[in-house]
Amino acid sequence: MDWQRRAEATPPTAIPELPPAIAPNRAPATGAWREGDPVGDRRFARIGEVGLESGATLPDVRIAYETWGELSPERDNAVLVLHALTGDSHVVGSTGPGHPTAGWWPGIVGPGLAIDTDRWFVVAPNVLGGCQGTTGPASLAPDLAEWGPRFPFLTIRDQVAAQLAFARELGIERFAAVVGGSMGAMHVLEWAVMAPERVERIAVLAAPAATTADQIAHNAMQLEAVRADVAFRGGAYYDAPDGDGPSRGLALARRLAMLNYRTAAEFDVRFARGWQSELDPLGGGGRFAIESYLDFHGNRFTRRFDANSYLVLTEAMNSHDVGRGRGGVAAALGGIEARSLVLGIDSDRYFPLEGQREIAALLPHSVHGPEPVVLSSGFGHDAFLVEDDAVGAALRGLLES
Repeated sequence: MDWQRRAEATPPTAIPELPPAIAPNRAPATGAWREGDPVGDRRFARIGEVGLESGATLPDVRIAYETWGELSPERDNAVLVLHALTGDSHVVGSTGPGHPTAGWWPGIVGPGLAIDTDRWFVVAPNVLGGCQGTTGPASLAPDLAEWGPRFPFLTIRDQVAAQLAFARELGIERFAAVVGGSMGAMHVLEWAVMAPERVERIAVLAAPAATTADQIAHNAMQLEAVRADVAFRGGAYYDAPDGDGPSRGLALARRLAMLNYRTAAEFDVRFARGWQSELDPLGGGGRFAIESYLDFHGNRFTRRFDANSYLVLTEAMNSHDVGRGRGGVAAALGGIEARSLVLGIDSDRYFPLEGQREIAALLPHSVHGPEPVVLSSGFGHDAFLVEDDAVGAALRGLLES
């Protein structure tokens, strides 16, 4: 199978050891983008006050975003791309000042690709509560101190309310498509329900109609990993020197998440029982290759993310239920007017295929009928970020409908 060949092409020896400069004991208190940091490719929009479902309000909200392509004179070619939990606005582009990681969907968005920037004007905002330029816990509150643990609880609907205000600020009244995977797909569903007149097409990739108890349980373990770090200090850690922030708890949360995002089959193909160093892990002081892999991804994550933001966004995902207050999931999805694509992954152990089957069966204007497009892959939940050919073909079918 193609995924096996690609997994085998990334052997354990290709996983780098962390250099001292990014080892966990040298990690900054937060990996958030902060005022004064290089802007990179970001732009910023002020959308004013955002009222939240809880009754709280966030004043003077700022949205960080990036764009590609040109908006047509008729303003009818805009595509909104919404990121997953640990993504940001940097969908396409290299690493560099202001961008610690390269774009997360370079095989999907670009000239001649599935979301063709020669045709479409692509807009990608960082989500409300995020940590890469949009207002979030690491941002400065009106008293000029970080929001930190004072940042209010957010729901998926709150985040979409901010995105709606952001689109109005850009002067985009209707999107040709709203596209997202994982947490981003939760936002897509809310767009279609909250603002049907502003959405022509939707693409829901690898997400459920409502977060299940099992998924909340997995998320709860990650939340506790962050909070249990003594350096978390109840969320008030922004003045800590390098090495004294909650990097160990955040790295552990990321390691736990990786077990949901990938699959046992991939781990066995890539790593089996091999070890990373010359030392035998069976009493010889060495480490299994899979341990090194998880360590690397966990520790690198602390360089680009914020612990408080991780809590806020994960709890927002736990809030997701498109049928809440709307007569249930079937009623909410049955009223969606947009043409739709639903894509699920047969090996996804975070948001299993049953969730996408439920959505596809209930959406009335699917471009593929009552069953979702099923991506067969050994890469698990992350396949929507990895399997460019299959995902791209499905998106082309929607955008050309």
